[in-house]
Amino acid sequence: MRIFLCAWIALALLAGAAPAAAGPGEEPGLDEKIGQMIMVGFRGLSVADGDPVDRDIRKRRIGGVILFDYDVPSRTWGRNIESPGQLRALTDSLKKRTAVPLFIAVDQEGGRIARLKEKAGFPPTLSQKRLAAAGDPGRTARQAERTAKTLAGLGINLNLAPVVDLDLNQDNPVIGKLERSFSRDPGTVSRHAAVVIEAHRRHGILTAPKHFPGHGSAAGDTHEGFVDVTGRWSALELEPFRTLIRRGEADLIMTAHVFNGTLDPEWPSTFSRKTLTDLLRGDLGFSGVVISDDLQMKAIASRYGLETVVGQSILAGVDILLFANNSVYEEDIAARAAATIRSLVDKGVIPKGRIDESWRRIMRLKKPLSR
Repeated sequence: MRIFLCAWIALALLAGAAPAAAGPGEEPGLDEKIGQMIMVGFRGLSVADGDPVDRDIRKRRIGGVILFDYDVPSRTWGRNIESPGQLRALTDSLKKRTAVPLFIAVDQEGGRIARLKEKAGFPPTLSQKRLAAAGDPGRTARQAERTAKTLAGLGINLNLAPVVDLDLNQDNPVIGKLERSFSRDPGTVSRHAAVVIEAHRRHGILTAPKHFPGHGSAAGDTHEGFVDVTGRWSALELEPFRTLIRRGEADLIMTAHVFNGTLDPEWPSTFSRKTLTDLLRGDLGFSGVVISDDLQMKAIASRYGLETVVGQSILAGVDILLFANNSVYEEDIAARAAATIRSLVDKGVIPKGRIDESWRRIMRLKKPLSR
């Protein structure tokens, strides 16, 4: 790992990126490690020098970006995705701005949650529910193979999928009604999720099963506000996560912003150490990267300030803080988040060792992406 890091630093200097904080043979500095913990969304079908996302990558060394076809705040199409050729040029441009591999993420679940749409020249997809309804994981595998091959050809290396929530409430506005769940049966969900992950791995694409510890039983949408699943959630919702972790098939796991008083009577799941550290890492044995759901969703942003958002997420066990910039658009969110994390470390609220833990997990996951 040490040799690998030295090579990155040398490449960064040769590429003319922002001056490296680390000297020869040294680990990156604290600010670079913090940057790796941030993923942001941005506007633009292309990136030019001096654009906000260019500064975030070069100066703040953010670890990843997320792409969308539709810009929710402005209600317009063509945010980052217009056509296959345009998208490949965009991802190439993003990657050239840093010597450290950059996570380039997208939500390509299938059906209604597909950022790469058929009308823009991408392969058609079915929802997870429709795929599983045929009772044939092979059908799911074939779509996943097409999806993974498409993503690899476009320069995207992280699919924020599959959804492994159980379809326990078909009136759930953000899971059940959108056909995002494979099934209400955890075994079915696990089987179909596994073939999705395996197909992506064959093409070098990382995946992030979601939304831990389970969003399928909810009656509300965390995009819109506070959602309490305490009286609805059951431990059965953990089973797909448990199965995938036991089989070593979870690269990342994405959190849910639901409040689950069964697991933590104080904090929503993304902020809950009892949920992410004690349960996910301790009881279920997950040692990979934990990524938050979008921290600008109203379930979080309407109730907590940025200092609480970033501080409590990290203390709970989140490694990558996702600011999708697609509920609201905050051009400077990466800079503010990084400055807030640094301030909390300097004050001793977040131990420096906690940043090191996340950085090491992220670097292990990114190492194959450099090949």
